[in-house]
Amino acid sequence: MEHKQLLIIGGGPAGLAAAIEAKKNGVDDLLILERDACLGGILNQCIHNGFGLHTFHEELTGPEYAKRYIDQVNEHSIPYRLNTMVLSIDDQKNVRFISEQGIEVIQAQAIILAMGCRERPRGALNIPGFRGAGIYSAGTAQKLVNLDGFLPGKDVVILGSGDIGLIMARRMTLEGAKVHAVAEIMPYSSGLKRNIVQCLEDYHIPLFLEHTIVKILGKDRVEGVVLAKVDQDRKPILGTEKEYACDTILFSCGLIPENELSAQAKLEMDPITKGAIVSDSLQTSVNGIFACGNVLHVHDLVDFVSQEASLAGKKAAEYVLGDLKKSQDFVSIEPKGKTRYVIPSKIDLKNGKEDVVVRFRVGSVIQDGAIQVYIDGKKIVRFPRRIMAPGEMETITLKREWLSSNPSSIWIESE
Repeated sequence: MEHKQLLIIGGGPAGLAAAIEAKKNGVDDLLILERDACLGGILNQCIHNGFGLHTFHEELTGPEYAKRYIDQVNEHSIPYRLNTMVLSIDDQKNVRFISEQGIEVIQAQAIILAMGCRERPRGALNIPGFRGAGIYSAGTAQKLVNLDGFLPGKDVVILGSGDIGLIMARRMTLEGAKVHAVAEIMPYSSGLKRNIVQCLEDYHIPLFLEHTIVKILGKDRVEGVVLAKVDQDRKPILGTEKEYACDTILFSCGLIPENELSAQAKLEMDPITKGAIVSDSLQTSVNGIFACGNVLHVHDLVDFVSQEASLAGKKAAEYVLGDLKKSQDFVSIEPKGKTRYVIPSKIDLKNGKEDVVVRFRVGSVIQDGAIQVYIDGKKIVRFPRRIMAPGEMETITLKREWLSSNPSSIWIESE
């Protein structure tokens, strides 16, 4: 059986950044496994700009951002295998995968999970109607338009206001289609404010909050949809139905981390994020397995994915080289108030030396609010926020000196 010090599963932005940082920190015996035919992941079909403002301090398209990291992978002579699908991981870190050479197994000293996420399908939404042609996830439509050169339809309704759906509203418009409406079941958009402005408002595309599709018209091909307003329980309100003629429906109703492999490895999972529970080193409940990027929790900016993945690569290198010691001395970080979840969810008090970057989302829109950090019940710091929304991830830094007293409790409260 072949052995590797470090295996990175996924060659998207998270996997590339993690591999580069691990290499920089002294791990030479590493390998990236990528199921696609090229590196870069989902960025290859994201031809719009807006990437790289935090990382490279300039505006890049998705492929340009990916190429910056692919070039670094090649400069550092980091090996990778394409068209390679990982099938399973066991508790001994044996990774079984299939490629053009057949089924192989590699035993790794450490593993970084960077598989990304997938879109929530129509089947999870329980919308009545036939399964006619013209129904796509927003990401599939993006691939058809940007990579394959096909226009899915000319009269479009979009359900869900996730960032991919907002971006595709603009993209379909630029390609000559008419986007009649974007419907969102929640009372707020799940996308970035900048995308609402640049992709909907700039193109006069209406956004209907607290609305959903209650019926899809047409049998062999979509012929229209019926939208209705929903109540506080997200149930359609009779008498508010309105019909829109269209030949295409795009679903942008959330992303789900690709964690089937994580479940096989028996990692402890977070029911809110659907990703693994990790410490401040991004190590999971299984020693030597790390997680980062959208497989850990769904990010809004790829720059944050790269930052998080770089930390995972550094800590995985420390683990491989024996510098990251096993510890049981953890303190949990709890979400309070309107904070929905926090990453990481625990801090290693024994081995940690650096400040801890904490990322989280709130559960509802908060105006003129604040983020407060409590340690052992005492308020340590308060960060005012003019507005916080579920569609935009929040980031704060816990100073290591705040943890010098070996606290027994930490919580992050949004109000």
